[in-house]
Amino acid sequence: MERTSNGYLLSCEVVHKIRGRIRIKSRALKYLGNMKQNIEKQLEEVRYINSVKISNITGTIVIYFTDITVTEENLIALLQNTLNVYLVEIYKNEKIENNKQIVIERKLQEESPEEIIKKITAAGGLLAYNIFKKVPAEPMTGLKKFFNFNTLSIISLAAPVIKNGIGSLIRNKRPNADTLSSSAIISSLLLGKEKTALTIMILEEFAELLTVYTMKKTRGAIKDMLSVGENFVWKQIDTNNIKKVSIDEIQKGDKIVVQTGEKISVDGVIIKGEAFIDQSSITGEYMPVTKKAGESVFAGTIIKNGNITIEAEKVGDERTVSRIIKLVEDANFNKAQIQNYADTFSAQLIPLNFLLAGIVYVATKNIQKAMSMLVIDYSCGIRLSTAAAFSAAINTAAKNGILIKGSNYIEELSKADTIIFDKTGTITEGKPSVQTIKVLDKSIKENTMLAYAAAAEETSSHPLAVAILNETKDRGIEIPLHEENKIVLARGIETVVDGKVIRVGSKKFMEENGIPTEKNHEEVKVILGRGEILIYISRDNKLIGLLGVTDPPRENIKKTINRLRGQGIDEIILLTGDLEQQAHTIASRMAIDSYESELLPEDKAKNILTLQSRGGKVIMIGDGINDAPALSYANIGIALGSTRTDVAMEAADVTITKDDPLLVPEVIGLSKKTISTIKENFAMAIGVNSFALVLGATGILPAIYSSVIHNLSTILVVGNSLKLLKYKLKN
Repeated sequence: MERTSNGYLLSCEVVHKIRGRIRIKSRALKYLGNMKQNIEKQLEEVRYINSVKISNITGTIVIYFTDITVTEENLIALLQNTLNVYLVEIYKNEKIENNKQIVIERKLQEESPEEIIKKITAAGGLLAYNIFKKVPAEPMTGLKKFFNFNTLSIISLAAPVIKNGIGSLIRNKRPNADTLSSSAIISSLLLGKEKTALTIMILEEFAELLTVYTMKKTRGAIKDMLSVGENFVWKQIDTNNIKKVSIDEIQKGDKIVVQTGEKISVDGVIIKGEAFIDQSSITGEYMPVTKKAGESVFAGTIIKNGNITIEAEKVGDERTVSRIIKLVEDANFNKAQIQNYADTFSAQLIPLNFLLAGIVYVATKNIQKAMSMLVIDYSCGIRLSTAAAFSAAINTAAKNGILIKGSNYIEELSKADTIIFDKTGTITEGKPSVQTIKVLDKSIKENTMLAYAAAAEETSSHPLAVAILNETKDRGIEIPLHEENKIVLARGIETVVDGKVIRVGSKKFMEENGIPTEKNHEEVKVILGRGEILIYISRDNKLIGLLGVTDPPRENIKKTINRLRGQGIDEIILLTGDLEQQAHTIASRMAIDSYESELLPEDKAKNILTLQSRGGKVIMIGDGINDAPALSYANIGIALGSTRTDVAMEAADVTITKDDPLLVPEVIGLSKKTISTIKENFAMAIGVNSFALVLGATGILPAIYSSVIHNLSTILVVGNSLKLLKYKLKN
């Protein structure tokens, strides 16, 4: 029997059960990683459980228990509740595992451009030697044909290709692209065609050089753009002394002095001074911002004007910029389905070349024509059709402040048909402000009422409190002296000013303290009707005023939603923890298809799983810690804006560093263009190589020229992919 909870991942099935022992199977158990021991320990702490053993391989758990009255439903519920705590990590591990693929080819970009250039130079030197050397009167035969300087040098240069080609036959029981190349090279040497062998080697290395250089250059450009670039910093030793030290010596808690024109090298908090800082490398915002004591700064940002002292909070790889760089560098390891298909398809085509070579030789008895079949393979061009395109797309996105963790997410973006938005900080700015002020006691002035409210909220960091305090500050209202503030969780806050008890909070908070609220029904209706958050203010036992707080929509969010529909998104949904009235108001204003309100983080994740179970390809857009489960569960999770949390960034598949929602439809457009480019590349690689095969089989093209055409297809594919580097994102 099967028990399900939280969608498919935590589904459980009882495999076997006897008295005091049960074996349960769950897909989640395969992806525990280093959490396995913690979970076993937690379960063993339950009073009626003796021991627990989890198998990651089989995805099963064996539980030995003493209380025979415990039902399998109880044990499944216990297991699911325990796993639920680690649900996001489990799901992330599943994604990582699913993206792992068996490598059947040499890894693209495994060699540096410098190494490849050395090979081309050496092969070119040998080719020149063979062109200009004197032909012996009698050709070499027997062992002399191979055991001579010239042939041994060629074999030495071709050794990595030959080794990998033979290795694929041994390890994978099938040939790869290097098997074809090594066969052509060895055949050329057997026939005494050293020039042909060297030409084939040079052409293939040149094509690989072009690919490696392109990919390295594009990734390097992003790394350079984000690089801190400072090897030394000024460390404060004491109040009056600073010392120049290596950035590697800096520890958490150290104080760093940074001046005008310098890059900040650590993530930290300003403890002294004020500066005008360019944060474009991190946030994407081109306008510098003023930062002063108590505010956070990031490594990689530049001080345009000012001098500050920073207390280091994150150093080395913990810095925001370091994590961003790692995201870009790791992106190519997460392969798209179409990329895996290309790798598999190209590998399956390789035996075709050997078959064609055999057929051509049997039909023509001409080894040269047969060799033409070996120097032309679909594999290289087809693999590069995807690899080069995805690499270019990832780097184009990064240059525009969009960090994509892998090519698989580009493909998923192109397939999406449903988008889910969080509300606060995503659709809205996440910066509530006082919109409506209604004084109910005519003996009290508006500013006096605001002063009372600010006194109660002065020590609170709640967004609504911040909105009230900002309004007070903007009006130049002085906050009166007051007693210690008392917070009533999920209700409100109270204090005492001039002997009067001031309460600020919800309707329920007022009613629980015996303060009547019924007389103001119409005023309340108007405020709630506008979708504002309603705040009650009382003095002693009398209601004295109402505040309406609103969180305005982001700039361009309505335009974003319209563009998304133009990108083929069929359904746009709002999922929020806010009250129903606020959700309804924003959904109506933005013309969103549907919404759900008052949701917990796990509720958002469940909604996504439900949509996926119906076949939907879901994008989740959020910014906060509460969005992390939903971001992880979606086909694509997008963390949006400079206010995003670290947790959201880690959980998301795509991070948009700019505060511009228009980049969401633009990155979807880039993904669709990338997939279109890959299909064009497929057509070119298959078409050109098929043409060369026909010409080679008929004897029109010698092996050397067949190799030229083959490598031309590789160059064409890479060149077509490079167009994505020039793709313009309209934001």
